[in-house]
Amino acid sequence: MARTRSISALFIALLFLFNPINSDAFSRQISRREIGLPKKQKLSHLRFFFHDIVSGPTPTTYEIATSPITNSSLTGFGSLSIIDDPLTIEPNISSRIVGRAQGVYASADMNRLGLLMAMNFVFLEGKFNGSTLAVLGRNDIFAAVKELPILGGSGVFRFASGYALARTHELNVSTGDAVVEYNLYVFHY
Repeated sequence: MARTRSISALFIALLFLFNPINSDAFSRQISRREIGLPKKQKLSHLRFFFHDIVSGPTPTTYEIATSPITNSSLTGFGSLSIIDDPLTIEPNISSRIVGRAQGVYASADMNRLGLLMAMNFVFLEGKFNGSTLAVLGRNDIFAAVKELPILGGSGVFRFASGYALARTHELNVSTGDAVVEYNLYVFHY
């Protein structure tokens, strides 16, 4: 009996030694090396054209919700749209597609035309094929240059941060179709 108690006490002591009660079991510090991160970040510049197609037989943007005041609001406040817009190398829609912008945007300003944009840029070719960048921010429609933060990414862009500058290249006010030039500046490993 005494031997069993000694073994039990030893087991409990070892359990506390290797798994302290007051440690945070859900978090710990790790080194970059443990997950394969190099010591130095890279800075990449990406440039492409975003095609927001609202009209025609194959739109890439659909309004999916409205608020009770959307139709009477001068800014379309409360309108929510979902997108799967092509990203091309040149402003022409028939130029090479390098990715897609997938996400949502909402009219979120009651006084000025401003959108809340939440989207992923999904890259489909080259060294960025299969990688994504996440963007979340305000798009002031009538500003000459809109700046949106890059919050993260996946694949090559794991641990990414940076910003996107958007400039309207072409806007058809009767259809709502737009071509927007994006310049992204991204820190990543």
